[in-house]
Amino acid sequence: MSVASSLPFDRSAPIGPHTIRRATLTNGIRVVVQENHTSPSVVLRGYLWAGSVSDPPEKAGLADFTAAAVRRGSTNRTFQEINEQVESVGANVSLDAGRRLTYFGGKSLAEDLPLLVDILTDLLLHPAFPPHEVEKLRGQTLTHLKELEDDTRHLAERDFRQLLYPDHPYGRPVEGTLESVPLIQRDDLVTFYQTHYTPRDAVIVAGGDVTAEAVFELLEKHLGGWRADGAHAAAEIPPVSPPQEARRYVRTLTNKTQVDIVFGTVGLPRTAPDFYAARVADTILGHMGLMGRLGDTVRDQLGLAYYAYSTLEAGLGPGPWSVSAGVAPEHVERALEAIRTEIVRMRDELVSKQELEDAQDYLTGTLPLRLETNEGITATLLDMELYGLGDDYIIRYPSIIRAVTREEIQAVVRKYLDVERFALAIAGPYRE
Repeated sequence: MSVASSLPFDRSAPIGPHTIRRATLTNGIRVVVQENHTSPSVVLRGYLWAGSVSDPPEKAGLADFTAAAVRRGSTNRTFQEINEQVESVGANVSLDAGRRLTYFGGKSLAEDLPLLVDILTDLLLHPAFPPHEVEKLRGQTLTHLKELEDDTRHLAERDFRQLLYPDHPYGRPVEGTLESVPLIQRDDLVTFYQTHYTPRDAVIVAGGDVTAEAVFELLEKHLGGWRADGAHAAAEIPPVSPPQEARRYVRTLTNKTQVDIVFGTVGLPRTAPDFYAARVADTILGHMGLMGRLGDTVRDQLGLAYYAYSTLEAGLGPGPWSVSAGVAPEHVERALEAIRTEIVRMRDELVSKQELEDAQDYLTGTLPLRLETNEGITATLLDMELYGLGDDYIIRYPSIIRAVTREEIQAVVRKYLDVERFALAIAGPYRE
């Protein structure tokens, strides 16, 4: 195990190169630790390269199913025994699959970290995939998917992604479908686990009332001997292109009172040079926390929507940049026109200096709030590691956001938000 030394830095900063400690286990797993002795707890978070992009198209939901099944018992502990041990000390343990990664982790009192690591290691290295638990999990998943079939907001979001990413892994639902989940067999779960659950390029972050040395030693003891069997089959992600025309799909559900719509296009990856300009632009347009122009105009002034906000999903690949709204059936077309009007206004006119300043204040103000908890600290450090942002990112972040100009915001809206070429999904009591 190698341990990186801390570099000299401004020690007035709460988190930076002088506080972040890192080591590499003998099997290559990178470990990052931020000590926080203001709370008696510790949070552990990590990721493996085992996302839903590796699902066979006909077995969408395989990565998600596998992560949930790994949590259902090891060769050493039953599902019930795991829950009893975790709950007896007030801790929690979780595994969740996303599009590119599977996240794992947990939270406990600092004194119970050895138990937390022991259980996580047991699950990651020795999952049993008990047949009765697999079938129980399948039933729960199908029940959940059936419930979602009655949720217009979910249906609009799902249809939007399928329109935006046709025949692409990004367009398939991570949780699978009512058609795909029954096709997934226990052998599929075992094969996915054996292929993708490896320590290669894995990262673990810890934050809380612990010493970095203790965390390094504990993880080396439990996970340092984990080896990859065979070649890790990294998923090849097909290229993504924005729509070259308007794509529109209406799912009519007559037993509902509200129509949910999702309108948007392909955005940009987190590592794109113009990401920060897009982040500020999205905040001004209608980010949930600030409401922005969409909330002010479409909802409050015009009264056309119950909710209206924009979302920029910038991850390892180019996620969607979209607008979501819930409207009465008779207001669908007027609401869509109002949304387009706000996007065109940002395309054709510079945002005001006050809007820019308000968005910058919001974005720089939310980060310190996030860092007040060990959950927020570890989530932030995990992102920093995933995207190679550097240990001084938290210190640099305010100046990065403050450096975004009105001209850059206009340029990024012009580049990505095309109101003529888009995907639009509508779900609810509405017909063309």
